[in-house]
Amino acid sequence: MKTAMRARDSARLSAIRLILAAIKQKEVDERVELSDGDVVGILEKMIKQRRESIAQFEKAARNDLADAEKFELGVLSGYLPQQLGEAEIQKEINSVIAETGASGVKDMGKVMTALKSRLAGRADMAKVSALVKAKLSG
Repeated sequence: MKTAMRARDSARLSAIRLILAAIKQKEVDERVELSDGDVVGILEKMIKQRRESIAQFEKAARNDLADAEKFELGVLSGYLPQQLGEAEIQKEINSVIAETGASGVKDMGKVMTALKSRLAGRADMAKVSALVKAKLSG
């Protein structure tokens, strides 16, 4: 935040303040000190909101607002852990399917529950869900 203030980067400063406000709000609401996992969860939720907003703004031809949301999305993504590649995600999916003995789409809930804890913050869970569904139905 200090770096953004010194550089007079108001857009980045605003995005960082949004992150800090969301974290503080969660701490105050729940009266707890948040762990790194909790902070990652907050960031993922904020990223999901930005993606939905971008889609809505682009649908309404409000490119100015969509660009602002895209910038915030970039700032938020910078604070997440390094994202896993496609091959690493497939490896995790295969190991969880083997561990749980999943045999079809009906077992998708078990697989996703196990993957959510392993891949939290390191992969887009919507993409992971699609990969798991393709794997289990194929």
